[in-house]
Amino acid sequence: MSRFNTRTARPNATSPVTTTGERTVTFEGATGHVRDAKSELFLLAVANMVGTDTFYEKAGDRDDRYEQLVRQLAVDDPQWTAGLLGWLRTEGNLRTAALVGAAEFVKARLAAVARGDLAPDAQAASRLGGGFNRTVISSVLRRADEPGELLAYWTSRYGRAIPKPVKRGIEDAIGRLYTERALLKYDTAGYGFRFGDVVELVHPAPAKVWQGDLFRHAIDRRHGRDAAIPESLQTLHARAHLAAMPVAERRKLLTGAAAQSALRDAAMTWEALAGWLQGPMDATAWEAVIPSMGYMALLRNLRNFDEAGVSDETAAAVAARLSDPEEVVRSRQFPFRFLAAYKHVPSLRWGHPLEKALGSSLVNVPALRGRTLVLVDRSGSMFGGISERTQLNRADSAAIFGTAVALAAEEADLVEFGTGSRPVPLRRGESMLRVLAKFGEMGGTNTADAVRQHFRGHDRVLIVTDEQAHYSYYGDPTEQVPATVPVYTWNLAGYRAGHGPSGQQNRHTFGGLTDAAFRMAPLLEAGRTAAWPWKS
Repeated sequence: MSRFNTRTARPNATSPVTTTGERTVTFEGATGHVRDAKSELFLLAVANMVGTDTFYEKAGDRDDRYEQLVRQLAVDDPQWTAGLLGWLRTEGNLRTAALVGAAEFVKARLAAVARGDLAPDAQAASRLGGGFNRTVISSVLRRADEPGELLAYWTSRYGRAIPKPVKRGIEDAIGRLYTERALLKYDTAGYGFRFGDVVELVHPAPAKVWQGDLFRHAIDRRHGRDAAIPESLQTLHARAHLAAMPVAERRKLLTGAAAQSALRDAAMTWEALAGWLQGPMDATAWEAVIPSMGYMALLRNLRNFDEAGVSDETAAAVAARLSDPEEVVRSRQFPFRFLAAYKHVPSLRWGHPLEKALGSSLVNVPALRGRTLVLVDRSGSMFGGISERTQLNRADSAAIFGTAVALAAEEADLVEFGTGSRPVPLRRGESMLRVLAKFGEMGGTNTADAVRQHFRGHDRVLIVTDEQAHYSYYGDPTEQVPATVPVYTWNLAGYRAGHGPSGQQNRHTFGGLTDAAFRMAPLLEAGRTAAWPWKS
């Protein structure tokens, strides 16, 4: 009998999130598996809403762990860390973690230069503001308020002396980000670093002639100088024209045929319009500004549209945008945002568009062949808020991802677990939002028992969890499955300890709040090595 050349033999594909072989304990005292520094940082980065407590970690402890890992790897492997931070801000769509990471990256490398720990060529590049430092700063600045945000973080931590690489990286970003519309939207008195402050600190070279006028105007505006708006800045002139209108006449403008173009030409956001009207946002106001609203603004205001009584015609136009697959992908919304919107709207007219949008946000869901067991963690620790600004939690994200895999699979068993476990009924073609309503809360975290109870010769197992099993529950959940069957753990919390080994031998861990991890499973099952989601 052949020992190795069997029907179930597969190549030993590897994945990037790897354990070291060392053991530790989970926060609940069960046996845990230690990951290497890159794996720990990646899983933490893609789940970390900076300044936010999780069930097991206080915000300060979590942020300290993140910063220490960034600083370590900024010196040990700057190319990998730079790739992570740039990807985190773009595809990962995590703003604050990327900004903090970039600042700590530069600080660590400058400190290493001062200690003489970097090679001579790396030292020279750092002193000149080149190399990785400048590039990393620029790569994480993607919105016009972010240069000021990064400066606020740096000065609050390290004082007002801004290193040259930070200034030059911000200068690179300003050329892309500072526009008239950005000034009107983000240059407000509520910020400590306004556009004019950033320009005066960084002294950027304007990318175009009009941008030089914009820089000068931003400085005048910051210092309260009553200077005329340069003629090249037509959007600012349009806004000034609206601001000069008597308050009593403003609502009349919204009933005219030119209302939409007037608001668009003046870059009037819905927030600015509400302040300009100095009164309620009624249906007429919403219908005038809706055509120029961005995707996220539409998604967050569906309840307001219903309460104001916008027309069915306008609602149909909003629904068409919400459900447009290209708009969804371009918006880079987290899948849980669509569930949040669905939970908060009073009208049924948004249900189908949100269902379609949720599906489009999960573009990477593979149609897995054979039989798939999907286990969704609904223990108490999964119900901590993802951030202070959303009422959703990791349990809901786990349900979304698990349901998406189950609905797309050729044949799937969907199970929720905690202290106990139970199947979640699923019918072919069923609405994902309806399936999500079937999930409940399940107490503790007995992952191993859930696997034992429900594994019946499946071709693969997917566990969506925070990996924090209790000490009283027996076993590594991945050991409950034959070694020839892939077990994929999707970590949504980024805690240090894993519940099983990962990186090879059919045991793999993914992470994050987007569906990017879905890309890895088909690669691994084809016997191909899965890499980090950026070029490193």
